[in-house]
Amino acid sequence: MNYRIEVEGHVAESWSDSLAGMRITARKRLDQTTVTTLVGRLRDQTELSGVLKSLYDLHLSILKVEVVTGE
Repeated sequence: MNYRIEVEGHVAESWSDSLAGMRITARKRLDQTTVTTLVGRLRDQTELSGVLKSLYDLHLSILKVEVVTGE
């Protein structure tokens, strides 16, 4: 399945390989805080859990996890 995960904070694009090859983009909110979006295909729940654990280990707050189509 294809997933979109949003976290509060900055994740460097260089982390893509460590995050199952997900595409990483960041944007600033009006209050100047950063939200990072990761988009990509994950093979199964185990791979999704691994990505989420990596983000947790980076002390990032997970804002949204959703299945997407057409990405």
